[in-house]
Amino acid sequence: MARGLNKVMVIGHVGRDPEMRYMPSGRPVTSFSVATTRSWTNAEGERREETEWFNVVAWGNLAEICKQHLRKGQQVYIEGRLQTRSWEDQEGRKRFRTELVANEMILLGSRRGASSEAIEATAGSGEEFPF
Repeated sequence: MARGLNKVMVIGHVGRDPEMRYMPSGRPVTSFSVATTRSWTNAEGERREETEWFNVVAWGNLAEICKQHLRKGQQVYIEGRLQTRSWEDQEGRKRFRTELVANEMILLGSRRGASSEAIEATAGSGEEFPF
């Protein structure tokens, strides 16, 4: 049987301060966005730029670390997998959202008022994601 691969690695800037909440089980979950920008020169010689936004979700210990250390504008490396979830909104319409479920985060660049030591965090290997 052939195996699949769902692995995503992005380096970008945090688009909004992380928001943490707790599931009914008490397990923390943190969400935030990361923007990646690519630039190129088109056939007419014009410089072009395009930004892609990723909705990131971190669980457990990694959620707490992201909430504690990440701030809007910081450069960050996120590794994880893509997952699309669906739900019905208040009007009964089916909605979809694709998220990068993080299992690793490395804070890049400098942090104001902090040492140059890198912040690196990985989700525990024994953790299970509820969806």
